[in-house]
Amino acid sequence: MQVKRFFAADMRQVMKLVRDELGADASIIGTRRVAGGVELTAALDYQAPMMPARQPNPELEVELRRTQSMLVSAHADLATRVSGEKMKDGQLFANESIVAPELPASFVRPERPKPAAAPAPAPAPAMAVATDQRSLDAMRFELNGLRELIEVQLGSMAWGQMQSRRPQQAALWRRLQRMGLPAELARVLLERVSKVPEQRQAWRMILAHLAHAIKTPKVEPLEEGGVIALVGPAGMGKTTTLAKMAARYVLKYGAQHVALVSMDSYRIGAQEQLKTLGRILNVSVTQVDPGQSLTQALEPLARKRVVLIDTAGLPGNDPALHMQLETLAGRGVKSRNYLVLAATSQSQVLKAAYHSYKRCGLTGCILTKADEATSLGEVLSLAISQHLPVAYLADGPRIPDDLHVARSHQLVSRAVSLQAPQEPSEDAMADMFTGLYQNPARRAG
Repeated sequence: MQVKRFFAADMRQVMKLVRDELGADASIIGTRRVAGGVELTAALDYQAPMMPARQPNPELEVELRRTQSMLVSAHADLATRVSGEKMKDGQLFANESIVAPELPASFVRPERPKPAAAPAPAPAPAMAVATDQRSLDAMRFELNGLRELIEVQLGSMAWGQMQSRRPQQAALWRRLQRMGLPAELARVLLERVSKVPEQRQAWRMILAHLAHAIKTPKVEPLEEGGVIALVGPAGMGKTTTLAKMAARYVLKYGAQHVALVSMDSYRIGAQEQLKTLGRILNVSVTQVDPGQSLTQALEPLARKRVVLIDTAGLPGNDPALHMQLETLAGRGVKSRNYLVLAATSQSQVLKAAYHSYKRCGLTGCILTKADEATSLGEVLSLAISQHLPVAYLADGPRIPDDLHVARSHQLVSRAVSLQAPQEPSEDAMADMFTGLYQNPARRAG
């Protein structure tokens, strides 16, 4: 028997290490929390005969689900017990403050000698309280680790059942994973075609449903006119996109109808970059410094058909960002704010950008750096889930040639062309199904 310890940041990563090195037949001996992550001890008996691929075991699945429900009950019992102890202590101290009412003299019995009172118990030391808290924390960690372990096992089991019982659906799952679509969106799309018998037809219908889910403006933002602000974190391509939009409008309608405004006084050279663009296009550039009123800065530009505002890309916890977003959301500005998202960004970065900048009221989004991206699934899924219309797609450095009005079917076609050439691994597919089991109410179709 071979026994080995593995270390990773969380349970899912450490389970992947076990599968990669010891295989699916490894046994989990124990887990414990250590500094910086989780330590898992696994064993593998090399003397065991080679067994054929295991078929899905319904009894094991029932047992895992029962264990999962026991975990939920254990969490509830733990919370109830802690709150009950607090309530009990509160009642005990409250009763000590009650004073008995005085009785008439006729009802007073002669006092009897009272036995010597027992010494009051010493108050519990702070060390005992800290020990109890550590015990609760350890129990919570063990429960969370067991829950993650069950989720991983359920995800692997669900994927195995999908391959054996519904191979056509499994093949479609793989194709959607190659596009970079998250598990939840893939599940919704596959539910739409669950009754389509032919795989090629089902795939075409999936792409049609995906295109229908992507919203695009009926009128191009530049054609609609008004004040347009580009917002988003640093490095997403806001200034370059604004330059493309300005050049696009100047080539079509002339320089006298457009103006540029810069709110970025934090990045070195940002305003100089916009001034250079203004000189090249022969359009006016207005600088708005921190503390200066944006409404007053826009008043001289009221006759311009289009005013493009370049904003500063600030971290989500920066107070200056909060002030900037409040200014753009003000009634006096009346701007349409578009979130600029780089297609090269990871899913968590895209989600963080949306939640940081949604406070200003987003009209839509602009997708940039499509020429550098290896997948469009992550950024398209964010636009779909947050109901953000995609206004433009930027796919290169050329101004303004590499800026295109977004069309949903073209975005889907681009996403398909960028799908990963190799098939996803079994571990990747199992992890995809594990994401569905993190919420018991969701189940893979």
